[in-house]
Amino acid sequence: MLKEYKTIREIAGPLMLVQLVEGVKYGELVEIAGTGGETRRGRVLEVSDNNALVQLFEGSSGMDLSSATVKFLGHGIELGVSMDMLGRVFTGLGNPRDDGPRIIPEKRMDINGSPVNPFARDYPSEFIQTGISTIDGLNTLVRGQKLPIFSGAGLPHSQMAAQIARQAKVLGSDERFAVVFAAMGITFEEADFFIKDFQRTGAIERAVLFLNLANDPAIERIATPRMALTAAEYLAYEKDMHVLVILTDMTNYCEALREISAARKEVPGRRGYPGYLYTDLATIYERAGRIKGREGSITQIPILSMPEDDKTHPIPDLTGYITEGQIVLSRELHRKGIYPPVDTLPSLSRLKDKGIGKDKTREDHADTLNQLYAAYARGKEAKELAVILGEAALSPTDRIFAKFADEFESRYVAQGAQEDRTIFRTLDLGWELLSMLPVRELKRVREEFITEYMPEIGGSQD
Repeated sequence: MLKEYKTIREIAGPLMLVQLVEGVKYGELVEIAGTGGETRRGRVLEVSDNNALVQLFEGSSGMDLSSATVKFLGHGIELGVSMDMLGRVFTGLGNPRDDGPRIIPEKRMDINGSPVNPFARDYPSEFIQTGISTIDGLNTLVRGQKLPIFSGAGLPHSQMAAQIARQAKVLGSDERFAVVFAAMGITFEEADFFIKDFQRTGAIERAVLFLNLANDPAIERIATPRMALTAAEYLAYEKDMHVLVILTDMTNYCEALREISAARKEVPGRRGYPGYLYTDLATIYERAGRIKGREGSITQIPILSMPEDDKTHPIPDLTGYITEGQIVLSRELHRKGIYPPVDTLPSLSRLKDKGIGKDKTREDHADTLNQLYAAYARGKEAKELAVILGEAALSPTDRIFAKFADEFESRYVAQGAQEDRTIFRTLDLGWELLSMLPVRELKRVREEFITEYMPEIGGSQD
């Protein structure tokens, strides 16, 4: 029998102080019953002596301190998991949002997960095809990797997230693949876009969606990514599926963390964010990976909008330390009407070399990647020089590279929001662009690959 308390001492915004409690633990789930029969839920944020500080999920408006009773449930927030979750849409706290029935759980799992022994981790090594050339060809996503997308306000990261969610696949028809999609602090319009896009394309059949809206409580926003990762861990490590987890927008998550930290009167760190922001983000990002002896895997694509497009802002800065690279979206390319506006030069996948090459993508992948990077960088330099000195000051070779840069952006970077390119189409497109350059300038590709794959010289593989 759970003990009930009528010792609420104070309420301040979403926080409630309960006195004279016994045996209460950090993170424990709380039920608060009012005189009108309504029940609210909360979570223990802090325990000091016999006092417990509780964060309310639904807020404290209209609550009568003198008559409300508090019950500590003895466990943290849990998610009931089952294969029936696939094809469903949930709130940020795991309740059905799609008017469907409640899930009958196979088991209940603590959303904070269990730490993975680093020795038990397996190294990411298998290619995941997203259908987007700038990722597959140049910043390859590898199974078990965490590869964030750095965006900005007004850039089409939501559209890109939906496209990756419906197109991503592990090459090989025998692989069981699922997508867990978590959106935090989004508007009704964005939520409607995601649901309709998943339903229209049929991607909903292999996906689990957790949607936390902008008017939902901040504490729910903090639970949402952990709900998603708990569902992913169940599918990956107990059902042997390869799971891609997309988290958008991590900036909204961090803002909720700052809001709660301020309410608790904690000493702020950089830009008002709590000093433990790095540790907190690590508890989310480090739940990606592969485990030795397990077939399944979890790959993460966190998406964050950089305030004022500032890469040194605490959120992208700390995210970059924890994750294995970044995909950077460019406002300049977006103004040109290029979608997806991926800025390839500052983008990086630190594990790309582990997921490309013979028997993974194609033997020429690494050489093509390096040559495209080098040629595009030189083309950008030539265009900048032309702005300062005029195009007449450029050498004939520099003019070719400048033209290459324009073609690279309009043909390789730009692709339709519905266009799902295979890795072979992406590689062939790279060779088509490289054929614009003099062969003597192709210093990063082996001669046998030029003979085999260059359109004018050899053949291409579709």
